[in-house]
Amino acid sequence: MIREQNEDLLAGLDDLDWAGLHHAYGSAEDVPGQLRQVCGADDQAREDAWRRLFSNIFHQGTRDTASPHAVPFLARIAIAGPRPARPTALLMLTRLAIDWHDEYDLPGGIDTVAWRAVAADFTPEKMVAWYDGELAAAEDPERRRSLQEARAYCAAGGTPDSRASALVSYDAVRAELPALRCLLEDPDAEVRTRTAYLLAWFPEEGARTVPALLACLEREADSRAAVTVLVAAGLVGDQALVGRLRPWLTAPDPLVCWGAATALARLVTTGADTGPVDEDLVSQILRELTRTAAAPMSVPGVDFNDGNLQGYAARSLAPLAVHAPGDVLPAIVNALGPTGALVAEALTAALTGAFPSPEGHTGVPFISLSKCRQDILRFVVEHGPWGQYGAPIEQCLRELNLPDSRPALSAYTQSTTDDPSSCSPRTDRRS
Repeated sequence: MIREQNEDLLAGLDDLDWAGLHHAYGSAEDVPGQLRQVCGADDQAREDAWRRLFSNIFHQGTRDTASPHAVPFLARIAIAGPRPARPTALLMLTRLAIDWHDEYDLPGGIDTVAWRAVAADFTPEKMVAWYDGELAAAEDPERRRSLQEARAYCAAGGTPDSRASALVSYDAVRAELPALRCLLEDPDAEVRTRTAYLLAWFPEEGARTVPALLACLEREADSRAAVTVLVAAGLVGDQALVGRLRPWLTAPDPLVCWGAATALARLVTTGADTGPVDEDLVSQILRELTRTAAAPMSVPGVDFNDGNLQGYAARSLAPLAVHAPGDVLPAIVNALGPTGALVAEALTAALTGAFPSPEGHTGVPFISLSKCRQDILRFVVEHGPWGQYGAPIEQCLRELNLPDSRPALSAYTQSTTDDPSSCSPRTDRRS
């Protein structure tokens, strides 16, 4: 019976020319056997097969020509495979769709517009044309051989650009979402949680995903599933969702409150301006996020930010710093540490949130700024972090037309005159 079920799940598997496809270690002819093993009854064999499959078609984030072809079979396993294989299949689909090399971050989510724009220059078709041009001019036999091999790889659907190859897998997973969304109704809480996490990375599907997420949320009894659904809705929804998610800020479970605050923080700081800020809502969001940022909080089974909810709270707080810098900025530094790339990223987000229009404050004396903006700049003077690799703080200040060195910003924040000339604009070190 198990064999018959597996054959139905994997129908058509042998119709593909896996030997002609590639994974991280060469020919993908071993992938069908691994897909069969992950559906087997032997726990150790299944675990070993998953490990090999991950390494082959998702090697350190790289997706190759075999990766998108495995997606439909993984989707079938997620929907109707053996219980032990289903959550792992969903995790595998998520990894094949997005990972650390792709165009996404938190708390903003994935920017598919930017990703597609970058990948458009490296499609297999364009790369074949490029290699044709190189071959036409190449005379050295060894170079011609290398170019011909690369051209054949692209002609088979590959591309040497990691972002472009990843996008092919991303779109393959996206094509399976209509069938996978039904798993939000699955009796298994782990399956519901992993499905919500997968759906969080497809904003282009938001109009179809959000109703399913909201329906799941209304009946969800598992807190990890509920919080994943909330954050996912915030990542793929828009500001029209604010009213639907706001009641969850007062849920009895603190984890669910964090999820609601995280979703709402993104919704009120991203997208089109819908009018005056609801200060009461912002205060509620800040209260929940600063509470989470104040102490380490890692919840197994909640995958966002690798389960580090304290760090995620700090990132979500940054764009809201202009509303309460005295509470928010110390909470960010407490959660992320006084130095490092993450705190620099958060403080640049706080600066950008406080000064959304670079032209609007050019030449404005410090004492004419709002107190919140003054407090943010004073905090940046003190904490920076200055002099980091790539100078993220300095670059952000420069782009905002603010003094972009610690001495210059310190002098600006200590100025006490209404004379606009006292605003030292950026210290331009570019030649």
